[in-house]
Amino acid sequence: MITFESVTYTYPNGITALREINLQINDGEMVAIVGGNGAGKTTLIRHINGLLKPSIGRVLVDGLDTRSASVAQLSRKVGIVFQNPDHQLFSENVEDEIKFGLKNFGFPEDIINKRVNWSLKFFDLEEYRKLSPLMLSGGEKKRLCLAAVLAWDPKILILDEPTVGQDFIQKERLSQIIKMLLTQGKTVIIVSHDIEFIWPLQPRMIIMSAGRIIADSPSELIFNNISLIKEAHLIKPQLVELYERLRVKPNKPFPNVYEARVWLMNKIRGR
Repeated sequence: MITFESVTYTYPNGITALREINLQINDGEMVAIVGGNGAGKTTLIRHINGLLKPSIGRVLVDGLDTRSASVAQLSRKVGIVFQNPDHQLFSENVEDEIKFGLKNFGFPEDIINKRVNWSLKFFDLEEYRKLSPLMLSGGEKKRLCLAAVLAWDPKILILDEPTVGQDFIQKERLSQIIKMLLTQGKTVIIVSHDIEFIWPLQPRMIIMSAGRIIADSPSELIFNNISLIKEAHLIKPQLVELYERLRVKPNKPFPNVYEARVWLMNKIRGR
């Protein structure tokens, strides 16, 4: 469980990025954090693995106070894939990048080799095994960061703008990975502007603005609130727009393209 208790954070330059944040994220939950630039999203997630410490209040991860815990302690529980892969990659080659965390956490050599091989194959990176991460494309770097984090199997996975640089196939694969992790009881936190990616996952959504949480609800309720959408400068998912334009509607907005297609085809056939 992740708990924020009246957390305020002010950067050394005097900018207050978080204001009185009270938040609880339960084990095995999927949460999407959205909001405009400067809303405090990245500052918030950096508190979960101790990269930042609260100026006021406290953050607890499985009962461990991040103010007294080291980043190394928290990183075993919390894996973050940052928005910019270049801030995360530093090894000489792709294989060593995945090995780094596993070695740091003391995994035996045979387990390290198995997990590296699995990660390279699963994320379509086998051909780049001995290549420098700097030679990869933006999307490949992003996949490498995810592979390196998932290799050590953290309990909590945080994805900061995970779909940047990814094509449709890779986005679909990422969506399936997230669903797989949830079946394993993992906690998944997604920070993203990509509403079209978030909507089919149907997560709990947290909206931030000016360092505060202004909404915390299931996705469907968020996009039913017109004034909230305007305040947060959100764009409705296309499937929600389609639902609203239909004269005859299903009981609720389509959660994904497949269900929209089935419903529309049935209506065309008179069912």
